[in-house]
Amino acid sequence: MPRFEIRAPLDVTVLRSGIPDTVPGRALNLSERGMAAMMAGELAAGETVGVELRLPMTTDPLRARALVKYQDKLRCGMEFVGFSEEQRAAVRDWAKAAKLESDKDGSAQREGKEADLQAVEAKMSKARAMEVRKPDTKGGEASSAEKPVPKAASEAVWKQGVREQGKRKWITGPWATVLVLVLIWAAIGLGIFWWRWNRSWAELESGLENQNAAAAEKPQAQVSAEVMQRLVTHRVEPVYPAEARQSNLQGIIALDIVVGRDGSVVSMRALNGPDVLARAAMDALRWWKFAPYRINGEPAVVETTVAVEFKR
Repeated sequence: MPRFEIRAPLDVTVLRSGIPDTVPGRALNLSERGMAAMMAGELAAGETVGVELRLPMTTDPLRARALVKYQDKLRCGMEFVGFSEEQRAAVRDWAKAAKLESDKDGSAQREGKEADLQAVEAKMSKARAMEVRKPDTKGGEASSAEKPVPKAASEAVWKQGVREQGKRKWITGPWATVLVLVLIWAAIGLGIFWWRWNRSWAELESGLENQNAAAAEKPQAQVSAEVMQRLVTHRVEPVYPAEARQSNLQGIIALDIVVGRDGSVVSMRALNGPDVLARAAMDALRWWKFAPYRINGEPAVVETTVAVEFKR
């Protein structure tokens, strides 16, 4: 299916442990089967999410269900699920409208330039037609001031007149002031939008850097699994991979994890089991939250072991 480049905001809603979580982002390209986006939070491959996309030049947002097929840090690719024919038609209509609008703007600019050229050409033709060669009073050849202008020189003067006429129209037209004001306000609006956009992404990147810094800290204590289980405040169950079901893979995956001072999982390592089950377990554990483990009353970075079971 053809993909269309787009820069539009969107919201992705994912259900985790029965609680809906909305993640904002921006769409990068769109087709009738799916889309690519940059998200403000991580989505796990295989998750089913709800998408609300606000297409340019449309009044109602596009709402659909999608399956996350690809995820790399903040970038992800999603395939629409149960996309109706009406929704496909909405995507096609938007793509046609965007293309027609672009073609219309380009055609209007070309027509304006051609009209200016034709007006100047008519004036120059009229001036050349009015030129009359006057004979010399002494019966000789015409003086240098009365000689007809050579054709090459006349063409050069005509082209120069075209350029000057176009410049005067752009500079002294009655709408020049309005155009300048519109450009100034547009520049101010773009500047404010750009500043807010960069600020939000800078805060997001700062959060990722803080998480990486926490991961680099050495654990201050080894805590038993039983103790840490009592401190769990948010749990996400793993998704049983389809390929594991087909291969009838089952078992318990043990993981060695490091919990930061804020109770988030900052690093993990699978200790056993097939890779496909280990990846599914780690995808779920990255969303777990614990109450901070305290040593001498202060939150501490600790290491513990967690077991995740997969069975049919």
